[in-house]
Amino acid sequence: MGSFFAELARQASANARREVEAYAREIPEFGFLDTNSRARAETLEYALWLRRRTVELSPENGELSDDDLGYIAAIGELRAAAGMSLSARQRVLRLHTSLMLREINEATEAQRGAGVDELMRMMGWFAPQGERGIRAYSQGFVTALRHRLPYVEQAALLAESLLNSDPISAELASALGMELPERCAVTVIRVPDRPGGDRDLESEIEALVRTHHAPVTWCPGSGSRSGELIALIPLHPPTPQASPGPRTAETVQPHSVPDLPPGPVSDLVRDFAQALGRPCAAGTATSPLSEVADALDLARRISRAAPLRRASARLRPHTVSDVFVELAVSDAPFIDEWLHAVGRSLQPGPDLFVTLDAYYRHDMHRGATAAALNVHPRTLDYRLRRVRELTGIDPGSTRGVRILSSVVTRHLSEAWH
Repeated sequence: MGSFFAELARQASANARREVEAYAREIPEFGFLDTNSRARAETLEYALWLRRRTVELSPENGELSDDDLGYIAAIGELRAAAGMSLSARQRVLRLHTSLMLREINEATEAQRGAGVDELMRMMGWFAPQGERGIRAYSQGFVTALRHRLPYVEQAALLAESLLNSDPISAELASALGMELPERCAVTVIRVPDRPGGDRDLESEIEALVRTHHAPVTWCPGSGSRSGELIALIPLHPPTPQASPGPRTAETVQPHSVPDLPPGPVSDLVRDFAQALGRPCAAGTATSPLSEVADALDLARRISRAAPLRRASARLRPHTVSDVFVELAVSDAPFIDEWLHAVGRSLQPGPDLFVTLDAYYRHDMHRGATAAALNVHPRTLDYRLRRVRELTGIDPGSTRGVRILSSVVTRHLSEAWH
């Protein structure tokens, strides 16, 4: 054994103790190490074993054995069974890797730059064997989660791991029998604060997970019963057709965008809204799986700008193209206040917000709008005239569409129907 590896062996015990102390100091979930001597001894034993195996195997580029990987997996399983969170697991792996690299650097400095060949051998060994060790640790971790957590909670952990770019997502998806596609639609369904008498949503969320076979998680809001349902829905490339033919009014879904098939995403939104029984607002953004955190931020902003609606056959998630005006003015307070002022001028009218909402959702078609509102067309005409009188804006003009549709969307995003 060369001097570099001998130095690592000599410092193994001290380095193992330093790692255990770092866990207790920097990771709150390891605070028990300061009071549980048995757990501290077991953690120290594992840290020391890992360093000794590193020194034994790396000089000749030996691989971790099946027994080695089994021991590592058992440690991962033990920690998950004790209740370690995914975030703590990530911090443990980052801290361990950082400390190991620090120890390699310290051993190199102790040799005053000698043993470059040994250092290169170590680095060539460290990356692939470290990856195998992390995979074994993750497999053990997931094994415990499968026994400890209900299916719906495992799906929530999968959503969390994907949003945090945690590599354990591959193991979690495999355990759940879910695929990890190249692209997905990140969908946020905003639920305002609900009355205290409303039932909890656990069973409805579990039904969504099982029906749509997608990772779903609930994020509580600031209100006691408000929150957001976040779903990551796989998107599949369209099946090639020999002759696609022209895109007609019958083949193009209204309000869709090229990379968002309306089926699976809209189905999930409608199913949840139906189970919820109260108005909600949904926003969605598509992205590669590696960029879902950015897509979540956009989908969340869309859901907060989108109008609250009850479950119906027409309910669908909104995209940027639906609320781009609202998103654009959210950072311009003077425009935001102006739109609110226009909205306040509509308050004296009879059901004017609902009327304008139906009018624009039916492409300003008088007959279809009146039927949707269950009123006579002349009643609709009266209400539209009342809008002109109160705001000075013709709702049927290009200017009216631009302004009043934004006013209505903003109003419905903040109030119940």
